[in-house]
Amino acid sequence: MGIENLTPAEGSTHSRKRVGRGQGSGMGKTSTRGQKGQKSRTGYKRKRNFEGGQQPLAKRLPKIGFTSKIEKPYVINVEKIKAVAELAEITMESIRGVHKMSNSVNKVKLVGASAKDLASKIKDENVTTTGN
Repeated sequence: MGIENLTPAEGSTHSRKRVGRGQGSGMGKTSTRGQKGQKSRTGYKRKRNFEGGQQPLAKRLPKIGFTSKIEKPYVINVEKIKAVAELAEITMESIRGVHKMSNSVNKVKLVGASAKDLASKIKDENVTTTGN
């Protein structure tokens, strides 16, 4: 068995359809294009995703997949989590000490009625209050 003896598997290939070669071929006259109309003309090309005038699927579905590059801060309500309000010095490390949050959190925003009073205790630029 040599590479020169290789042939395609039985039934895996088909001979090319030769259209427009006379009535006897069964594909003469209109060359398998039907009678009249846009599809029978030379140069006809349907637009990709064209659905016969119906609103295409790509336009019917909502746009998804956008992720904002602006990092949203992790919000802590100081009214609910009193331990954060009672800290002497507010930094990312001190907040992590009293409140469980993910290591991926880089910014924290303190909200609540008494959050503005804590502005003087904040010693980290990644921690802000509603007033800042």
